[in-house]
Amino acid sequence: MIKVVSLFLIGIGVLAMFGRLRFPGQKRLAAAKCPSCGRFRIGRGPCACGEGK
Repeated sequence: MIKVVSLFLIGIGVLAMFGRLRFPGQKRLAAAKCPSCGRFRIGRGPCACGEGK
């Protein structure tokens, strides 16, 4: 029983480490959001809220 619990916790720890990795394209996704409202902008025009560039 202790082996199963320890393997489960090790597996969860490995998944957490992979979740913290920065995948390619993260900066591009962050730049696609409006800085004022946080919604994703589609295209190159201004945001629908009227405040973002």
